[in-house]
Amino acid sequence: MADTATLPPPEHLKSARIMAEAHPTRWPGESVDYRRARTDLLAEEIELRRQIQRVAEHRRALPPGPEAKDYRFLDAEGRDLGLNDLFGRHDTLLTYFWMYGPERERPCPMCTSFVGSLDAPAPDIEQRLALAIVGRSPVARQLAFARERGWTHLDFYQTVGDDFARDYNILVDGNEGAAVLMWRREDTKVRLFWAAEGGPETADPGFDPHLAPDPTPLWNILDMTPEGRGTDWYPSLDYGADAR
Repeated sequence: MADTATLPPPEHLKSARIMAEAHPTRWPGESVDYRRARTDLLAEEIELRRQIQRVAEHRRALPPGPEAKDYRFLDAEGRDLGLNDLFGRHDTLLTYFWMYGPERERPCPMCTSFVGSLDAPAPDIEQRLALAIVGRSPVARQLAFARERGWTHLDFYQTVGDDFARDYNILVDGNEGAAVLMWRREDTKVRLFWAAEGGPETADPGFDPHLAPDPTPLWNILDMTPEGRGTDWYPSLDYGADAR
């Protein structure tokens, strides 16, 4: 697999429609209508894949972002660390700030779904970049919940003060949100490379705000179902007797 392939210009790519029509897969008992609709959909899926690749290229081509302050964090051992320290051996860092402030009895269920989806692949992700889960609650409290969920691979940090949360629009007028933030280290400087900017202002009618592509496996799986995501269902921390 190419490390960071660049998609050729559209005029140099084979037509998505031609590729879809030439695809040999057929399913037992499928109707002519099903095959026609599936071919139409496959052409759109190919175009979507290409658009995702183009967006990724656009993202990688961003100019240098703003330099970050020396924000402070506490790790599981109580050590005071700077943002620079969270990179470890890497020059790229992903921080996910989850909604688990000290005023919350339990963390946000949707944040929990996303953080849980990062735990299993964390050893793979960390071959290429550093990964840090950040919250306003004490690390011991975050870790206790992590162990309850069976998470074993993630590193959790507590923000020292609320400057980090306020500066990056995570804590606004006392209301806490979540944030996906990608950082780049250049010598001793840390710069914001990319951050999710979607919100109510960028949401389409009838849809919750979300990224494209959506990083949460839960929603991607539901998008593949006949029912879709639905309009009134959200993950929960406990499903009780309805768990299976």
